[in-house]
Amino acid sequence: MDSTPAPAAAAAETPTTAPAFEDCLRLLRGERDEQKLAGLLVAANLCRAGDAASVVEVYRAVGPRFLRRLLNTGLGKVEGGKEEDREAYLRLSVTVLSGLARFPEVAADEGVVSTVPLIAEIVSKSSDLAITEECFELLSLIAIASDGGAHTFCEPGVMDMLFLQISNFPDGSRCLELAIHLMQLLVHKIRIDNMTVEKLQGMTSMVTSLARLFAVLHTTVKFESLHMLTALLSQKESPLHDALRSVPSMIWKYQIRVGITAVLQNRVVSSEKLQALLLAECMMSILGENWLSEEYKVPDDQNMMPVDKFVLLVLESARIEVSVLLNELAYLKYESSKNSQRDDAISQKERNLAILFSLIERIIKMISNASSGEGAVCQTIRESTIMKAITGLNETVGLVLDFLQDAKDHGQRKGDDLLAAVRIVGSYLAEAPYACKEKIRHLLEFIFSVEGQDESSSFHSICFMLPMLSQITMEADGCRILASFGGYKMVIDCLIKMIEQNGMMIDTGNMFLACDTIINFLSNMKNAHIQMGSCFVGLLKALVSWTGTADDSSVIITASCLCTLVLDLTTEEFLLSSSDFDSKTLEKLSKLIARSLHQGIPDDDIEQSNQKQIILSGKYYTLFNINWKKEKKSSHLICYRLQEVV
Repeated sequence: MDSTPAPAAAAAETPTTAPAFEDCLRLLRGERDEQKLAGLLVAANLCRAGDAASVVEVYRAVGPRFLRRLLNTGLGKVEGGKEEDREAYLRLSVTVLSGLARFPEVAADEGVVSTVPLIAEIVSKSSDLAITEECFELLSLIAIASDGGAHTFCEPGVMDMLFLQISNFPDGSRCLELAIHLMQLLVHKIRIDNMTVEKLQGMTSMVTSLARLFAVLHTTVKFESLHMLTALLSQKESPLHDALRSVPSMIWKYQIRVGITAVLQNRVVSSEKLQALLLAECMMSILGENWLSEEYKVPDDQNMMPVDKFVLLVLESARIEVSVLLNELAYLKYESSKNSQRDDAISQKERNLAILFSLIERIIKMISNASSGEGAVCQTIRESTIMKAITGLNETVGLVLDFLQDAKDHGQRKGDDLLAAVRIVGSYLAEAPYACKEKIRHLLEFIFSVEGQDESSSFHSICFMLPMLSQITMEADGCRILASFGGYKMVIDCLIKMIEQNGMMIDTGNMFLACDTIINFLSNMKNAHIQMGSCFVGLLKALVSWTGTADDSSVIITASCLCTLVLDLTTEEFLLSSSDFDSKTLEKLSKLIARSLHQGIPDDDIEQSNQKQIILSGKYYTLFNINWKKEKKSSHLICYRLQEVV
């Protein structure tokens, strides 16, 4: 299409074109179709050379209803039309609409926007590449002009008609270029939030079309498709994710795997491999970790990589990129000179590292499920593959710990990259708590101090380590590591904060892990003379608050068990002498322990049974038993309450 002429040029043409323009308008406003058609033949040339005001006037003169009727006639949807005239009508209607739509005011008009499904139908049926090219140009103009125009492409069937045959366009053709350009426009312009179910189906059609292109093409279109897929699928909590989960066909999932395999196996720049790994992370996020190891039965799958090799390919590619990024980040942060370009480079690498860490976390979960025999994944991955994956993960976590050691040596404990490093270490140690034991022994205190860039405490770092801590504190050596730097106090403070924020998106699973860690610690360190500090007083108050209205036996028994162990460290007199602890709190504490004695425990719940045994072994319950047998009233409030209840 020619660009709009400059005002001076347009003015120069006005004297000679004014009569022709008026004649054109007169024909377009005529009552007979023959007049309008004659006017359109003239208008097709005027639209290319005319100014915006003239084009708008032409559009209003002909009217959208006639243009739609002309399109329908070309598509054979109007009775009485001659077969031999259809292509001419199609050419004329598309050419005129393309000329009109060069001006945003026209392209955004509801009458033009409403033609999108008809233009898409022409694309799906026409064998003439020239018409198809002009259709894609017209559709791009409509998509650019308004948000309403872009969202019209999501109407049922439109995406399928437009994009199902893209892979059949000749490589390097203008049609393919224009079709990809239109898809890129739609990907970046369409807002998926609050879409109707019908329009979401249109977006799923776009994803499945892109998946096919990503799998079968081996040109720059493969990478353009990859970028569009990651842009669509990386949106967090998008309604598109639910729509994709309900797509009955498995082929698109398989095609994305084929495309990822091709990118990771070939010599491509690192940025494209990162995009492929991001896409793998998106797929695992949407469909679950087992997408990576799922066996797909699809026709013509002779070129599909075996599941075991695919899992290792993705993991090894991610591990290589992580190793490179950790080295580059360490150099930029601690050795290079400071400037704005350096800061931008650090930010970009931190974002890439976060993507890779998220992917590896999901692989850790998938490998854990395979190792424990959970789900279908254990049937598709060989044990030798699992062992190779674990070996690789061990090496990568070791590199991450070296990165943290480097930060410690340089006095750096604040940064989102450091927090992400702590998280990936915590995720792995949750499944292999004794891996990298010596490095963890020397780094745990530093890990407990790591903060995100915009955070004022190390709360999240401690939370990330809780799954590992709850396991290593089952043994005395793990407790000694925690005691060596007062880490147990930090876990207590973390638990208190979680209880205070309960109901504000705090994971209750972490609350129980923190409780288990402290219970293990106090049980295994009875002979270590742990001092009753202010953190324990705060913990008792928090536990009373947590269980105030709870009726879950696991909450009541866990909290009561922890209270019992803390009370064994002190006396009622000491507690009441504390400025922030009063007799009302002590009474609530007494009632909590009494409540726990009446909680039923499932026969197969070994953990709750063990916790109840700790409660029964506590000094106040023992003292109550002695007084009760001697029929004596106890002077201790806790024992007195037990006597009242039992």
